[in-house]
Amino acid sequence: MYNNIQFATKATLSLGVLFAPLAVKAQLEDGKDNGTKKPMNILYIMSDDHSFRALSAYDNRYIDTPNIDRIANDGAIFTSSFVANSISGPSRACMLTGKHSHINGYTDNVKAKFDGDQQTFPKLLQKAGYQTAIIGKWHLTSLPQGFDHWDILIGQGHYYRPTFINNGEIVSREGYATTVTTDLALDWLDETRDKSKPFCMLLHHKAPHRTWIPEMEDLELFKDSKFPLPDNFYDDYEGRIAAASQDMNIANSMDMEYDLKMRDTTGTLPKSRYGGAINRARLTDEQKAIWNAHYDKVLADLIKADLSGDELTEWKYQQYMRDYLRVITSLDRNIGRVLDYLEENDMMDNTLIVYTSDQGFYMGEHGWFDKRFMYEESFRTPLIARMPGGKKGDIKQLVQNIDYAPTFLELAGVEVPEDIQGESFLPLLQGEKVKDWRTSLYYHYYEYPGEHAVKRHYGVRTERYKLIHFYDDIDVWELYDIKKDPSEMNNLYGKEGTEKLTKELKEELTRLRAQYQSTEG
Repeated sequence: MYNNIQFATKATLSLGVLFAPLAVKAQLEDGKDNGTKKPMNILYIMSDDHSFRALSAYDNRYIDTPNIDRIANDGAIFTSSFVANSISGPSRACMLTGKHSHINGYTDNVKAKFDGDQQTFPKLLQKAGYQTAIIGKWHLTSLPQGFDHWDILIGQGHYYRPTFINNGEIVSREGYATTVTTDLALDWLDETRDKSKPFCMLLHHKAPHRTWIPEMEDLELFKDSKFPLPDNFYDDYEGRIAAASQDMNIANSMDMEYDLKMRDTTGTLPKSRYGGAINRARLTDEQKAIWNAHYDKVLADLIKADLSGDELTEWKYQQYMRDYLRVITSLDRNIGRVLDYLEENDMMDNTLIVYTSDQGFYMGEHGWFDKRFMYEESFRTPLIARMPGGKKGDIKQLVQNIDYAPTFLELAGVEVPEDIQGESFLPLLQGEKVKDWRTSLYYHYYEYPGEHAVKRHYGVRTERYKLIHFYDDIDVWELYDIKKDPSEMNNLYGKEGTEKLTKELKEELTRLRAQYQSTEG
């Protein structure tokens, strides 16, 4: 039914020692013959760099995401969902292991390596009898373990004509990554899996990661839209040394050709720092014609307008937002296809559906794109979950991506290992009133020196306050009252009257670092 995926090239991948021996498969009882309830399926959908502000279940000012909202309308919306390390690979490692970066070993995308031999929740589910699969973005340095089926993008992956590794075999596929990834997921659900067993499928999309290349049918969306500038778009970073030293601002760091697709042959625009050919190189001739018709007109209008200074910066913001939201439109549409399949096959009543992103993303706040900082826009991530018979509406408790592993294990009836650092939020999904739920979160970012020049830092966030310590080649603290200053513009650290609060937060930070065995910094 979904085998419309075209195979362009194939090659055999040498796996060497990267494969661990297959875990023992245990058959769970079907439930049809003895009247017991079947184990619940788990569908974990994760995108890359999806800001909660670009999801209409959270914020309807920018885009309508009706299909992701379908999950929210019949499920729970987590309003205080965060990550442990706002960068792709490390965030994924935290999710798989239920442990902070310094414990799972994958602290950054540059120097660290993910040890695939370590304990992960898919391995534990597989051992308990679940069929496990990961399809789409993996972005870890070792090959997947603990999965009966895996079909993953190589590295960051490409938006067009993406290359996958299908259970050890390199396969180049025609089409758009979001649609192709969805085709593969539907094919596995419909044709490949053993339908007598419960499943856990990780459906991980590349979108909407930089450089925000839209599907052809979406190129003209938002072309006449003008998005409001964030109130702190022209942030001067006063009192925030680390924020001032980054290299991720739209004005100077966003590349006209690489990011915004302006293929200037006249020499009018600044030369690309990266080279923009990658945006077109994987397109067919027919696609290139559509692409050029759209972006060449945008370029011609830009050159005619002869913008500079703030006007050019604001033009870059608008162009970035249009492409970013176009990519999310395709993502939402394809998630709708998966939900349709579950409904058509009577699977909604026995499947936990989770939607999240590997972290948040800046949509012009502080004048930025990208993520990494512990500030709210990148630290916070969308999290929506629909559990049959479960909670509907907002869940306000503080949760983190180290909590997914124990949640899925508890749902499956699998004992949660003591070394997992996250907490199962299954009771919250079940609508229970949980006593003594955590009141603070720990965050730690390690990738410096590195792309975008965000300093190493760690910190604590409570329901109202946030304390951050930037370290390594600087020693700077920042303190925010998130209730009064949600945009985090006013660093209160060291100001008169904050002494008691600072002392309490430092004590809590010390406690968390001891609890999670974090020593760097």
